[in-house]
Amino acid sequence: MSQLLFAYSDRYVYTLPEGHKFPIDKYSLVKEQLLYEGTIQENQLYDPGLIAEELILLTHSREYWQKIKTKSFSEREIRKIGFPRDNPIDLRSRNSVAGTYQSALNALKIGAGINLAGGTHHAYSGRGEGFSILNDIAISANALLAESKIKKALIIDLDVHQGNGNAVIFHKEPRVFTFSMHGKDNYPLKKEESDWDIALATGTGDDAYLETLGQALPQLFESQQPDIVFYQSGVDVLDGDRLGKLALSKDGCKMRDQMVLESCHKYHVPVAIVMGGGYHKNLPDLVDAHCNTMRIAMELFG
Repeated sequence: MSQLLFAYSDRYVYTLPEGHKFPIDKYSLVKEQLLYEGTIQENQLYDPGLIAEELILLTHSREYWQKIKTKSFSEREIRKIGFPRDNPIDLRSRNSVAGTYQSALNALKIGAGINLAGGTHHAYSGRGEGFSILNDIAISANALLAESKIKKALIIDLDVHQGNGNAVIFHKEPRVFTFSMHGKDNYPLKKEESDWDIALATGTGDDAYLETLGQALPQLFESQQPDIVFYQSGVDVLDGDRLGKLALSKDGCKMRDQMVLESCHKYHVPVAIVMGGGYHKNLPDLVDAHCNTMRIAMELFG
């Protein structure tokens, strides 16, 4: 029986208006597909609960956290975040962050941990945007550092959008290296400065993407020698994604995941995997692309 565990909860589900760009159903559909095909079993799923407030406050300001708890955002702030106000934004966000934190703890124990949510890399210390309220990777990395569970973290962010929140939060933190490979012409229009950014031209396809990534990965692992990798595995790099401008095929996206996770395995670095973005016009293709990430993880670490 596999030890690999998957954080998942449907206790705090958002209700979004018809036509909303965020496919909230994808989380439950990915979970159901993995169970249906036998990739995972029910006993590999667990509800991670809610992240502790004191861990949130290692990353986010007390003023901002108070706004989240009381839903006292201005209309402008709500528009930037992208989710309607009348949703359990505090509980859903805390649950999602707990999933990433617990996945990181699991990774340190057995080599890998997976959150069937997460990847909210646009949240800054004092504000949210781009469907991101609490920054799950940043909170988790800061918590592990504060608890002396790690000395160095590497964020490999392959979402089509730059991990701008992570870039700013860790700008002066040498113990966390931020790598973001994203679309040059995509959101956010104003890019921040990660430790290493690779901005790809609109329409970049499989060959150029995988060649670029293949050159970067050995440099990252050998220069940083991290104690853990946080892998932001957004599939909005797919051709046809409504919010992406790259052109990877589903096979190309799968090969991307294979390269990252095989590198973690090769260099014996624990990896915490989060789902990140994905807004494809074709929901079955979107779900299948996310499932490919989890299938590869099971092959390597299950």
